Parts: sequence; C-alpha cells; structure tokens
Amino acid sequence: MSDLFDTGTPMGQLPLAARLRPTTLDDVIGQSAVVAPGSILRRRIAAGTLGSVILYGPPGIGKTSIARAVGTMLGKNFRPLNATRAGVSDIRKLADEARMVPLLIFVDEVQRFSATQTDDLLAICEEGTADFIGATTGNPYHVLTPALVSRSTILKLEPLSIEEMEQVVRRGMTHLQNNGVHIALTAPQIRVIAGRSGGDARHALTALESLAVGHERGTVTVTDAMLEELYAAAPVNHDRSGDAHYDVVSAFVKSMRGSDPDATLYWLARLIHGGEDPRYIARRIMIHASEDVGLADNTALQTAVAAAQAVEKIGYPEAQIVLAHAALHIARAPKSMSACRGISAALQYVATQPAASVPPHLRDAHYKGAQALGHVGYRLPHDDPRGWVEQVYSPIPKGTFYQSDARDAATFEKRADEYWQRLTGQTHPPAKKY
Repeated sequence: MSDLFDTGTPMGQLPLAARLRPTTLDDVIGQSAVVAPGSILRRRIAAGTLGSVILYGPPGIGKTSIARAVGTMLGKNFRPLNATRAGVSDIRKLADEARMVPLLIFVDEVQRFSATQTDDLLAICEEGTADFIGATTGNPYHVLTPALVSRSTILKLEPLSIEEMEQVVRRGMTHLQNNGVHIALTAPQIRVIAGRSGGDARHALTALESLAVGHERGTVTVTDAMLEELYAAAPVNHDRSGDAHYDVVSAFVKSMRGSDPDATLYWLARLIHGGEDPRYIARRIMIHASEDVGLADNTALQTAVAAAQAVEKIGYPEAQIVLAHAALHIARAPKSMSACRGISAALQYVATQPAASVPPHLRDAHYKGAQALGHVGYRLPHDDPRGWVEQVYSPIPKGTFYQSDARDAATFEKRADEYWQRLTGQTHPPAKKY
C-alpha cells in the first residue's frame, strides 16, 4: 500500500481530508462496486483508455479522491477545473496542453457547465486528446446535457456505511498520531462521529480535525461533552433540491404505505431536521391519505387535511407533532388503492377510447322540450325503499375501473361491499393481481 499519510506534511497546511486522499484505488475506503478488481473503472485503467466518466453521488464520498487516484494510476497529469469559473478559453488551453503531455481533466460540479463549455469538453473527449472525469451531486440524467450523458460512463457512488466511516475515522487518528497528536477516542465515540457524518468522509475527518485543533503535540482525550458541542448544530445531510431530498421523501412515503410506523417517524424526522417546509410534508401526507388509504379509512384524509391547515397556523417546532400525528394515521390505517387505481384507469380509458354517449334517461331534463327529445326514463333511487334501483348508468362494464380493495378487516370498503351485496345481490370485482 502506498504511504497515504505523508508525515512530512505540516499540520494545518492542508485540511486533514486533503492529506488523506488515496493515491490508488486500493486505498479507497468503500465504493467497492466502483473500485473493485474487474470493475468497469479498473478495466478502463488497465486498458489505458478511460474516456469520459461521470462520478455521481452525495458530497464527501470520494469523487475527487477517486479521480485523483485514477490520474495517478494512469500516469497522467491531473488538471482540475472549476465549473463556475472556468471559461471556454481555459478548456482550450488544456486541450493544447493535452497534445503535448497526457492529461486527466477533472470537473467538479460539472452540471454547472454551460452548453458552450460542455461542447468544447465533448470535442476534447471525442478526439481522444485527454481523458475526462466529471463529478456531480445531482442525478446525471436530470442535471447534465443528454450529449454528455450519452458519451460518458456513469458510475454511481453510495454514502459510506457506518463500518466504513469508522475506518475513515481510525485512518485519520493514525495520521494525526504520526504527526504527534494522539486523539483518545472510545469505540462508542468513534461510532458517534461515523454515524453523525451521514456517510460523508470529509465531514467525519473535519470533525476529527476540529477535536484536535489547538493541540500541536500530546494526547487529546475526547469527552462526550466535546462531542455534544461539536454536533450541537450539525445538520443531517439533506439537499432540499437534489437526490437526497427525493430519496428521503420517497422512503417516507413508502414507509407510510408499507405500514411501518417507526420507519415513517424516522424519515419524517430526517425531513424535519433537514429543514423541509412543513407545508410540503403535509401535502405529501394528504396525497397518500387518498392514494394509499382511500376507502379503507375515509377519516385518514380528514386527518391529513386538518394537519395541513394546522401547520399553516402554527409552524415549527409544534408542527412536527401534527405531522407525526397525520403520518402515523396513514401508516397505521388499513390500505386501499381503489380510488387511485380507479381514476387512473378511467382517465386512461377516456384518453384512448371513443367518447361514450350519455344514455337518454341520464341526460339533462330540466328544461322545456327535454321530454320531446327523449330525455325520459330516469328513476330516482330515493323513491325506492331500498335507496337503490336497477338501471344503466354507462356502457362501461362493471369492474372496468373500480375494483374493491376490501380485505378481511372492518374497513369502510369492506362494509360497503357487504352492504351493497346484501341489497343488490351483486358483488364488486376484487382488485386484479398485478
């Protein structure tokens, strides 16, 4: 293994995270799918033809480190570009340099490139003048131009696991010790730093460096009070405009749908802690009150609407209780998707099939001359003691759209199915199995 720790580097010259950058893929912690032997990246390095690669994932998980390690392994000069400051002239200068010496061009936050910058970059890649690695925290299929996506190998990086984050912390402790500063951390304290860093190695190393700062030599015994001070205002990683936002919201919604109250509260807490607008959360809960609970428990929508009105009036921090109340109602309620499925099927039918004529007896008869036009024959259900009469309401076969999700539980839908079956002798078709 190469020497990662470069003990000659003075303390404070570079951030700890920068001093610990791996020099080969063998030194990378985590990202086994990307850096493992036989992976696409390894094969491209072995062939000496990297081409264009996009590394995609949240901050602090090793995108820049992997790019630098690839440059070292390829024996190419590493040339970073800042997407917000680099102009077309800078890209063309690199193209000229690449004709004389082998280059790996690295662009962090590549989604910030303009169309003109991207076109010039693509020209360099297609000519084979230089290899290129772009890094982005946004989903490439959403934030990059189709031309760049189609010409690149896209590799997704994942947040580091707790165990991998502990390796990062211990590697940092070793480096500091080699430079004369011994950080005394218990195993539970190391796990706290690893866990509170949210899979972000740079965050963990910055925290470790903060504990060591001001101690040029000797032992630093870390106390729980020091950790509490360190993380007093530290947020959980949550980019409200990026994939983290949509992934956490998706997990929250799917936990409510899956009837897991603990998971529902965990993802709700992540949204709240990340500063998500309570009105947005309330809107998501309202949607799923009908989409996932629906006719199984009609009061779920009432709770969700009341919660949305409440958070408009009270805001955080008390709004978190209201949101938990409504989210738990959705999670704990029996489920029926018949309303969501039914309107989706009806809209699809209306959009693709010829319009059906309104039966004459259902047409408007509230004007003089309607009878002469044949708008007759409607029977009012309330005139029948049962509150129901047999008559045609549309040419649509029964069960085309509405399929009951009644299960073996005392839900509204189950009670309704049983009531109408007793009254009419007819049954609603059950939900189709998909």
